[in-house]
Amino acid sequence: MIETGIPKLDDYLLGGIPEGKSLVYYIYPGVEGNVFGMQTMYHTVSNGRYGVYVASSTDPRMIREQFDEFGWNTDECGDRFIIVDAFSGLIGADSRERYVVSDPEDVNDLTQCIKQAMEDLDGPGVVVFESLSTIMDLCGESETLDAIEEWNQYAMLYDHAMVYNFTAWPYSEDTLLHIKEDICNSAISVGGISERVIFGQYFGILKADWMDVPRKCVLFKIVRPGGIRVYIPKILVTGPFNAGKSTFVHALSNRAVSVDRLGTTIALDHGHIDYRGFTADIFGTPGQERFDPIVKLLSGEAMGVFLVLDSTNAADFVRGKRMLEITMSFGLPIVIIANKQDLQGALTPEEIRKKLSMPTNVPIMPAIATNRDGVFEAFETLVDMVMEVD
Repeated sequence: MIETGIPKLDDYLLGGIPEGKSLVYYIYPGVEGNVFGMQTMYHTVSNGRYGVYVASSTDPRMIREQFDEFGWNTDECGDRFIIVDAFSGLIGADSRERYVVSDPEDVNDLTQCIKQAMEDLDGPGVVVFESLSTIMDLCGESETLDAIEEWNQYAMLYDHAMVYNFTAWPYSEDTLLHIKEDICNSAISVGGISERVIFGQYFGILKADWMDVPRKCVLFKIVRPGGIRVYIPKILVTGPFNAGKSTFVHALSNRAVSVDRLGTTIALDHGHIDYRGFTADIFGTPGQERFDPIVKLLSGEAMGVFLVLDSTNAADFVRGKRMLEITMSFGLPIVIIANKQDLQGALTPEEIRKKLSMPTNVPIMPAIATNRDGVFEAFETLVDMVMEVD
């Protein structure tokens, strides 16, 4: 398998792209999607494999600068990072690259360069196309489609993985359908949700002929440096007074602030997490009943909920369940945090489940927020639940 380097995507693809297979990032206009191919390229070469990057719309020097913007130093990859220059010939500029397409509008010239680069790679690697759409604009739709089939077949001889960035401009319906469904072994949809701006951008698997396609949709954002991060715009942390909500938010967050008085949260906790390719904004509610209107206000547009309970204080469990009702969160992914597991008298998750009469599909996870035990495991569990598609 050749990993894509995209958070969660390799898990869903059962490890990545099988050697000799092809993948297209099918990008809808208006979405910053080319970074998908860039991240796959850098992830591959930084892990010791060889990669070929076919530059068709950008000067190779600027391409290296673009990689640097994300914190990806291509110089450290040495000769494993290879560029096929299919751009300089368009403007009559000299090129310092080893592989140069003299006439980028001639698909046969391009094919010869790509084949030569594939032959020269030392072992199975990845060939990434900066912009298949640009090649199609220069060489024609049917000519490019024929060439893709030839490139894919040639890659199979050397066990290379082919990766295409393709922006779905208004080409013919047959061309778009062929790109999306037929010409590659797998296709990843990369789009935006304009109806609810907070949700931003997403990706999901359209097809992968080596597996059953999981029905999952992943929200993401692009950060510099860093690249693609799985993004959850709003996670709510609620629970009774003194359950440890603020401690949980701070334990989970890279940075967090609390609005409190005399050590008690009176408005909200706000944290931001950037962890193993995931990023999320976290909002914690106050626990006292007099702040219930604030709790209801904070719950708007949450995508997942943590209910934090003090495992030693069963008397407050009813209040905790009531707070879930206040947030109108039933129907959303919920993870219950059985906090303070290090204290005497702490109930186990299963004991808490019985007292709450909570169904088995709601995870109850042990945690000690003061030293971060269990908090990141709970976060990963909630992320997986958020990404489930009905």
